[in-house]
Amino acid sequence: MSPIYRSEGARRAVEQRYRALLRRWPVPATESTVPTRHGDTFVIVCGPRDAPPVVLLHGGSFNSAAWIGDVATWAQTHRVYAVDVIGEPGLSAPSRPPLTSGSYAEWLDDVLAAFDIGQAAFVGASLGGWLALDYAQRRPERITRLALLVPGGIGRQKYGAVIGSLFLLPFGEWGRRAAVRLVLGPPPPPPPATSDAMAVSVSAELADFLLLIQRSCRSRRNRLPVFGDDGLRRLAVPLLVVAGAKDRLLDSRHTARRVRRLLPQAAVVLLPGTGHIPIGYTGSVQRFLAGEEARVPEHPAGV
Repeated sequence: MSPIYRSEGARRAVEQRYRALLRRWPVPATESTVPTRHGDTFVIVCGPRDAPPVVLLHGGSFNSAAWIGDVATWAQTHRVYAVDVIGEPGLSAPSRPPLTSGSYAEWLDDVLAAFDIGQAAFVGASLGGWLALDYAQRRPERITRLALLVPGGIGRQKYGAVIGSLFLLPFGEWGRRAAVRLVLGPPPPPPPATSDAMAVSVSAELADFLLLIQRSCRSRRNRLPVFGDDGLRRLAVPLLVVAGAKDRLLDSRHTARRVRRLLPQAAVVLLPGTGHIPIGYTGSVQRFLAGEEARVPEHPAGV
């Protein structure tokens, strides 16, 4: 098993910062570590016990802190299970099985079994979107709804920004910050002056946490497999896809075109001026999870 951290000190620093952020979780929650065939898995659970379940899968090189700004909304109507993906800098096992295997479907089988979940809606971001889509194809009977945020596995991957960022890394902290900005694309706009002070503080902490992770962890190097046309056409669950028009890691316009061609009933949102970190999707996802089938209006700057 390859270590995902550059040192033991780096692991401790990331874990300490993560636990501090989890203390800001905006709704009452319980934390569990459940055994699976591919390692122990950390899960944050919140929302009404008798509400329909939704499973959250964050993106690569991050953890469930990604959902701090969204979970209060979704937990109003759903029992939320925020899962730390194995092999990422959270509190789950560092194992990274091959993406081309069925290991991640087995892993999710075990996570669902630990909480006695037969079926659930899934919300996945980036790598988490790929994992949710892979699971939907391998276990279609387990998923009721599928919301994908800047998902991998549909559109082409981009490499120009990643290659360019390598030339910035030797320039210390400034270079690392510039490299992250280059790869992730346009940042989310700053919170309005009327925003809650705690929300502004958490947003700043998440940005600093992302930089700490970039310094401390080894990202996955393997390319995300692209799902074939036939597999995508067979998806029979309600689907929402949200992508950033300025994404420098994934070709969001290609993603939107493929989804519209292969799954014309899906809702597709292309966020203008947005990179690989989407914003403003919380309400759209909430309406989608609540069963609203109407197509989400798209900005005129679409495909």
